[in-house]
Amino acid sequence: MKHKNIVFVAQSLDGYIAGINGELEWLNAIPNPENKDMGFVSLMKEVDAIVMRRTIFETVCGFGGEWPYCKHVFVLSTSIREVPAKLKEKVTLLSGSVKEILNHIHAKGFSILYIDGGRTVQNFLKEDLIHELRITTIPILLGEGIPLFGFLPKSLGFSHLKTEVFLNQMVQSHYKRKR
Repeated sequence: MKHKNIVFVAQSLDGYIAGINGELEWLNAIPNPENKDMGFVSLMKEVDAIVMRRTIFETVCGFGGEWPYCKHVFVLSTSIREVPAKLKEKVTLLSGSVKEILNHIHAKGFSILYIDGGRTVQNFLKEDLIHELRITTIPILLGEGIPLFGFLPKSLGFSHLKTEVFLNQMVQSHYKRKR
């Protein structure tokens, strides 16, 4: 079975995925009265599971309401000891190296993964384990924040597959890793 790791993320014009303190309200800077999903629904149909760090998990849990994911979520954490009872069947806690984590997830039968969160994306890129990048750029400058990309031990080439414009302002580009 072929494995694939996909990044689906929004960034500011200056390359940040969150404000300096994790602020995300700027993601709603462009009105979306029709609630266009901008590719998220088709991504969820494509992937088997989601991989995220503790900070993203805690942020999503803090939104309240229903659990937003229809796919199993693997949370990377060394500090969370247990997931909330209502999420026990939907969330698995993992720790270890990126390769150990992937081996565990693949052994459970999941092969196409949505990789979410800055540090998680950066760690997967350092190991050259990202197959696709789907990046939506929102026309706002944050000035500082949590960057999407960080240090890489070597450059990684990607091929451009397509670019779409949403709400006449947000640009989503889709890239595939050159192998």
